[in-house]
Amino acid sequence: MIEPANILLSGIVGSTAYGLAGPGSDIDRLGMFAAPTTAFHGLAFPDDSVVSKKPDATFHEARRYANLALAGNPTVSELMWLPEHLYETRHPLGDDLIAIRAAFLSAKRVRDSYLGYATQQFKRLEARGDGSFSADTRKRTAKHARHLARLVQAGTGLYSTGQLQLRVDDPTWIHEFGERVAAGDVDLARKMLADGEAEFDSAHTPLPIEPDRTAVESWLRRVRAHFFEG
Repeated sequence: MIEPANILLSGIVGSTAYGLAGPGSDIDRLGMFAAPTTAFHGLAFPDDSVVSKKPDATFHEARRYANLALAGNPTVSELMWLPEHLYETRHPLGDDLIAIRAAFLSAKRVRDSYLGYATQQFKRLEARGDGSFSADTRKRTAKHARHLARLVQAGTGLYSTGQLQLRVDDPTWIHEFGERVAAGDVDLARKMLADGEAEFDSAHTPLPIEPDRTAVESWLRRVRAHFFEG
C-alpha cells in the first residue's frame, strides 16, 4: 500500500464500516493528507490523490478532500464519521476536521448526492437484473443492490437527523435484499429508490441550506500554516 507523507486522518471504510463484510470482503482504506505548503508555490500543484490497489487505499490531499466533502460526496465524507476503532491515523488536525464535520453538510447536497449515488447503483444493476446472468454477474448485481439500500438508509437518516450512521441496522436484511434483486426482482430495487426519494421529500431536516465554508476554510488555512516551511 502506497501512503503519502503527512497523513492527517485515515481509517477502514467500506463494507467493514457498514457491518456488511464477509469472509472474502476486501479491506478498503481512505485517508486525507497535507502536501507541504511550499509545494503549491510553483508552476504545478502537487498530486491531489494517491491511490493504490491490493490492498485498496485512497488518500486525498486536504484541499481536494475538503472540496469533495463540501460537494456532499458520500464516500469521502465517511472518513469523518467512522467509529473510533476503525481509525488508523489521527493527527490533531484530523481531530479538528472531525470536530467540524457538520460544517460540510447542507440539505440539498446531501439529498442530491445520496440519491444520485443510489441511482447510479440502480442503473448498474438494472442493466443486468433479469436473473439470467452468470454467477459472477449476479454477485456484482447483489453488491450494487446492497449499496443502493445502504445509501438510501444512510442518506435519509443523515437528512432527517444531521448525523451519519455508517453501520446498517440490519445487515441480514441488506444481504437478503441484494440476493433478491440479483435473482431478478429489479422492481424491489426500484421501489427502494422511489421510497427513499419520497422520504427525502417529506422529511424535516435540521441541515442548513448551505455548508459552513468559513469553518472549512479556517481549518484548511491551519493545515497550510502547520505544514509551511519557509
